[in-house]
Amino acid sequence: MSGADQGSTYKDPSPKPGSSFAADAVSVLGPASQDTPKISFLLHTMSSSGPASQSSSTLSIKQRHFETADQGQTLKDSSSAYKPECEVTSSFLSFSMSRTSPSSRELLPVPKQKTHLMASFLSISTADQNLSSGSQDSFDAQRLVPHRSNFSSFPDQIQKHMQAFRLSKKQLLQIKDSIQVVLEKGLKKKVQDGAGSLPMVPTFVCTLPNGTERGHFLGLGLSQTQVDVLLLNLSGEEKQKAQLKMQSFPVSAELSNGKLFEYLAKCLARFLEDLHTTEKYFPLGFSFPFHCQHSSLNQCKLIKWAKDFQYAGVVGEDVAQLLQTALKEHCKNYSVEVIAVLNNTVGVMVSCICEEQPCEIGLMIDDGTNCCYMEEAENIASVENKVGCMCINTEWGTFGDAGELDDILTEFDQLMDKESFNQGISRFDKLVGRMYLCEIVRIILATLSEKGELFSGVLSPTLLVKGMLKFQDFLDIIDEKVGLTKTKNFLTRHGLVPSNQDCFHVQQICQNAFIRSANLCAAGLAAIITHIRTSQNQPLLDISVAVSGAVYRGQTQYREEVQKTLKFLIPECKVTFVTSEGSTTGAALVAAAALRLKSQQQQISSILAPLQLSTADLAKIRNQLRQEMEKGLSKETHNIASVRMLPSFVRNLPDGSERGDFLALDLGGTNFRVLLVQVKSQQEGGVCMTSEIYTIPTEVAQSNDVELFDHIVSCIVDFQLKHGVKGQTLPLGFTFSFPCNQIGLDKGILLRWTKGFSALGCVGKDVVQLLREAVKRQKHFDLDVIAIVNDTVGTMMSCAYVDPKCEMGLIVGTGTNACYMEEMQNVGTVEGEEGRMCINMEWGAFGDDGCLEYLMTPYDKKVDAGSINSGQQRYEKLISGMYLGEIVRYILLDLSARKILFQGRQISVLKTKDLFSTKLITTIADGSQGQQVMRAALEEKGFIISAEETLLVKDVCEAVSTRAAKMCGAGVAAVVDKIRENRQLEKLEVTVGVDGTLYKMHPQFARQVQETVALLAPKCQVKFLLSEDGSGKGAALIAAVASLKNKQQLT
Repeated sequence: MSGADQGSTYKDPSPKPGSSFAADAVSVLGPASQDTPKISFLLHTMSSSGPASQSSSTLSIKQRHFETADQGQTLKDSSSAYKPECEVTSSFLSFSMSRTSPSSRELLPVPKQKTHLMASFLSISTADQNLSSGSQDSFDAQRLVPHRSNFSSFPDQIQKHMQAFRLSKKQLLQIKDSIQVVLEKGLKKKVQDGAGSLPMVPTFVCTLPNGTERGHFLGLGLSQTQVDVLLLNLSGEEKQKAQLKMQSFPVSAELSNGKLFEYLAKCLARFLEDLHTTEKYFPLGFSFPFHCQHSSLNQCKLIKWAKDFQYAGVVGEDVAQLLQTALKEHCKNYSVEVIAVLNNTVGVMVSCICEEQPCEIGLMIDDGTNCCYMEEAENIASVENKVGCMCINTEWGTFGDAGELDDILTEFDQLMDKESFNQGISRFDKLVGRMYLCEIVRIILATLSEKGELFSGVLSPTLLVKGMLKFQDFLDIIDEKVGLTKTKNFLTRHGLVPSNQDCFHVQQICQNAFIRSANLCAAGLAAIITHIRTSQNQPLLDISVAVSGAVYRGQTQYREEVQKTLKFLIPECKVTFVTSEGSTTGAALVAAAALRLKSQQQQISSILAPLQLSTADLAKIRNQLRQEMEKGLSKETHNIASVRMLPSFVRNLPDGSERGDFLALDLGGTNFRVLLVQVKSQQEGGVCMTSEIYTIPTEVAQSNDVELFDHIVSCIVDFQLKHGVKGQTLPLGFTFSFPCNQIGLDKGILLRWTKGFSALGCVGKDVVQLLREAVKRQKHFDLDVIAIVNDTVGTMMSCAYVDPKCEMGLIVGTGTNACYMEEMQNVGTVEGEEGRMCINMEWGAFGDDGCLEYLMTPYDKKVDAGSINSGQQRYEKLISGMYLGEIVRYILLDLSARKILFQGRQISVLKTKDLFSTKLITTIADGSQGQQVMRAALEEKGFIISAEETLLVKDVCEAVSTRAAKMCGAGVAAVVDKIRENRQLEKLEVTVGVDGTLYKMHPQFARQVQETVALLAPKCQVKFLLSEDGSGKGAALIAAVASLKNKQQLT
């Protein structure tokens, strides 16, 4: 170089051996403007022959300026010399670019002008000859002599810049809360428009692998640099270890437009051919790491490419269909079916199948960042099917695009954003992802060098090159053991003369950017985990996160920082991180899980098919019940009828004129009530009731007549003492909810026990008389039993007090029954032709003659065989809450034994009789409470159950309860249509009074009953009115009506 220069040069009087290297850089000038571009080159040479106190050093500077203009180029030389403030053995060449205005060609002083863009071409000389032969990596950071900087505030300036990267606890909490807000906004949007919310893209991944998947499954993964193909062999055994074969193929930049999917298909074909497999059918999961809009698991339209990845003709098209078409053309020897297309983050989450606790969150921290998690479908506004769970791809890299992160953006973040290909968007991505981490550090180094705050103000041209800092360099720099040495090596390789202090600050810059990334990632995770915890209404949460990506894997410090920040942000949650097996593996597993679930659903549907009743089936049930009703009413066939159609001797409905105080006794099960009922005018408050609940122990219910009725009377005595009516002989209505042959209003012969009762000496006797005899055994006590009432009749009477059109009563609870007002002329078992009488149908026995045998499933037969009244109450055993749970239990027991559900693990739990109560079935059916409530209710019963299994249990419960509701509706249709025909009406308006926990509490039961009635009795307009304590209030009203009639007859 010196030979080419014409100016003076410095010559070292005592030159020392050393080593040197040179680097080149190219600058491209921008378009011409009013200013004339100018390039300046300076050669700096300094030397030292001894300690600073004894040195005599000079610096010779040769400077040339090239001005460019339309007229041509001019060359100007200038030279100067000065003594440096310190002794440094080095020489370097620098250049700068600046502009001069047309009016003035005056040169600006290059070394001092901070507005110039500067670069240095470095030559290192050293007095230690041994170093000349060593490698660049052999430099020891501790042996470097720090440069003496002209900037006395150097450390404070670096500290000021870095302070902006250190997020306070308050800031992190605010960011976490802000992410949670936009996350929940995104869930509520039916269209992902991105305005003020996260995209929250539904993936239609609705099931996770459970270890029972069996077979061969292909995984296909696409990235910028390669195509991964793998074959997964799953044995279906619990805690299985997947066996896989994998091969990678390069993605060439020269791939022709439109040939991407052809290439993918050819890669698959080659992979399969190399395996020499005899298998021909392969389900496929495709990991496709680009923004898509899904309409199903294997239907997704590409919205846009990303990461500089572009292929024509794909945006707006169905990716799965493009791949399937290519496979048919280029993989002809095999039948490969595209089962699933998913984002790589989803693949990461699903890949962790061998863990004790399945991962519900997937986290990717690589070039960019993203997160997905399992969300309850009912919370996702953009999907129609609100049942179960679905994986949501949050696309959280877009967080901050609406300005939520503006307060924490540094000047360097803003510079980096301006240089990016997607300015103003993907803000969170740019603060967390690997690609942007490196760029932020590069921009910081370049900016601080230009400002003179690093490297003595010397700006290496390589700091201006995007991508010059690789992530491995980044990791080397922040390494706790050799980081400073690696930092020095990296900087010197890129044309800089770093001091120890420079190396330290570069390391600190990298660490601050790294820690900020970890803190922000933790804030995002904390937001998602908090949302999951609150959605599940859990005070504490133990959750696993599948994680992948070079940033998380690259340095333990990152993982530790994420965990530490999470403990601060969500101390109520325990978070376990699981390293992913890879998104391609996850894609294959999604396909496997989807097919396993489909197979389960098909098998369950086949088992539940006999429970599905057609309209023709229901019409047949209605007609059969009508025939049995006629048999029961006829004097000739009454004794052989399964539906007994018992007269209640209740001939009148309340008309509002009833007054007085009455007692009611409600005996319908192991719990019974005693009530004091005060009947007043509507202006005075109508009917007022006071009641107490008493229990009949099992041993009493199954003892004998004396013990049972003595216990009942003792409870009545206790009630009167408590409520101050002892000594008063009040009229009493006795609700007795067991089959009776009522031969008078106050005479009822017990036909048989139901509901777990079996007390001896009662069947065939008048239960009113048994009650009166028990009263006599008590001293100083008396009762006036006016009427024995069936609870169904009481329900009708209580509703008739409110609605005069109420002429039918219906009970659907522990058991089921119905009553209605029949024309006396049709009641062959009672004398008299005038008026009407309430008929207690006792329809629970419908089918006892075998007419419903064709509807009985194997599970119904098991329930009947295990009951205390086998062969009886067949209709009731298909409808009522006491038996529905047992039907469900037997179905689940069968499914578990076949390993369709629970992997065969729950058999011991399912052997518990009466495990499924009406309340449990109602809770499971009530989707409004959320899947977690259903799951928790089952876990309380001892189940170890997954979210997916919970939904399958729900399907079973719904099938059983739907059949029950429809069969009940067919029965109601038969009754109301008979009332209409009795009165020879074209159209009937009638009200049905209803009571019973199953009807009232089950979320779909009432609607299904009503819909079936409307279908089967179209000429009847039926209103259903819920009874307010029919069995208590109704019994008292019957006593009140009877007392009033008695008084009227006496007068």
